[in-house]
Amino acid sequence: MIAVFLHALARSRGAILGWGISLALLGMYLMTFYDTLAEQQETIMQLISNYPPELMAFFGDMSALTMFTPEGYLGFEFFSYMPLVLGVFAVLAGSSLLVADEENGILDLVLAYPISRTALFMGRLLGLVAAITAILALTWSGLMIGRNWSSIELSGAELARPFLSLAAALLFFGALALLLSMVFPSRNLAAMTAGLILVASYFVTSLSRIDDGLEAIAQFSPLNYYQGGNAVVDLNSNWLLGLLAVAALLALLAWWRFQRRDIRVAGEGSWRLPLLWRKPAARPVR
Repeated sequence: MIAVFLHALARSRGAILGWGISLALLGMYLMTFYDTLAEQQETIMQLISNYPPELMAFFGDMSALTMFTPEGYLGFEFFSYMPLVLGVFAVLAGSSLLVADEENGILDLVLAYPISRTALFMGRLLGLVAAITAILALTWSGLMIGRNWSSIELSGAELARPFLSLAAALLFFGALALLLSMVFPSRNLAAMTAGLILVASYFVTSLSRIDDGLEAIAQFSPLNYYQGGNAVVDLNSNWLLGLLAVAALLALLAWWRFQRRDIRVAGEGSWRLPLLWRKPAARPVR
């Protein structure tokens, strides 16, 4: 399993460096921009007061005043959209964790070696967890570097708290995409469905802040338990552990399904529904 893990992590090095360095540079720039924003606080507050509440809801539950606090600024300018940005990576990586090799005709050759399905599954899954952790670690390092040119006085531990909440959300959607790839006949369909759930969760969670009628639905939204910049001040451990527990359950179901499914030689599968799949009728012998 260790060899599988190292191989999976090596295959992800391009994504880790690409996503991690890009977001680290973005975080570094935003940290240095905080002082410029604070100098124009009155002007920006007047501008924000004219924004419709529907627009502000997508950046978190905050007022114009909280935006100028370090946690409010980071939540507004950075962590508010990170679940969507990195959610794309989590969904694509989770849906392709095993099924991509299956559709390319490689998975059956890998399983021909003396390795169990459990070892292969767990090694690949740990590789995904390590890749997400590495991307978030690089992004966190960008914020830490940018702190040297900013008046934001947050410790490394305080800056790390929002990343814990973000990691839990990403692991949830990565595990969901993995499970769907074990159930649906193709990787594309699994990634598309998981992506739709991600976007729907983001919209429902955001709009529930201004529409009380959506609060009941938002309780079932995974991103309703993502804290963003608010985690800098008070990380909700119950929400964090809840997301991690559900992600672990989804991964366990995906493992159970992988143990019992037939491995395709190559290409996408089909639903094999009794009403849609029929054997061709035999031709009469003449």
